Amino acid sequence: MSAPQNKSFPVSWDQFHRDSRALAWRLNSEGPFDAIVCITRGGLVPAAIIARELGIRVIESVSISSYEYKDQGKLQVLKSIADDILALDAADDKKVLIVDDLVDTGKTGRAVRAMLPNAHFATVYAKPLARDLVNSFVTEVSQDTWIYFPWDMDVSYAPPIHGSDD
Repeated sequence: MSAPQNKSFPVSWDQFHRDSRALAWRLNSEGPFDAIVCITRGGLVPAAIIARELGIRVIESVSISSYEYKDQGKLQVLKSIADDILALDAADDKKVLIVDDLVDTGKTGRAVRAMLPNAHFATVYAKPLARDLVNSFVTEVSQDTWIYFPWDMDVSYAPPIHGSDD
C-alpha cells in the first residue's frame, strides 16, 4: 500500500502535451535514440509525443501492473520487452530510451531498469523517492501528491464554494 496522498495535482491534456514536449527538448541532446520502450499504460502518450518530436520510429512497450487506482500492490509483468530491443540495449553503438509518465516509489522503474540497464530513463514527472532512478524528467512533485492525469478525469458539475447555487 502506498503512503497517503494528501495533495492533488490535476493535469490537463494541454499541460501534459506541453510537459511531454518539454521532455522531448531535454532528450534531444541525449540522443539519437534507436528505440523507445514505453511503460504502459502511462508512458504511451508521452512516448508517442517524444517519438514524433525526435523522429524515433521503433516503439516497444513493457506492461507492468502495480497500481489499482491509488493503492500500490504487487508488481506483475504482463508483457515483457521484445528480444530485439533487449539486444539494442546491450549493443555498444545503440541507444534505447525508456519513457513513462511518472516515477513514484520506483518499484516499476527499478523492474524496467533491470531489463534495460543501459537505457536512458525519462519521465514527465518525478517524485523524490525515485527521482534518482531516472536520467531526465520535467517536473518534480512532492511524494504526498497524487497526480490526476487527463485520462483519469471527467468533466462534471462542481458545487459553488458558498454552498448554494441559487
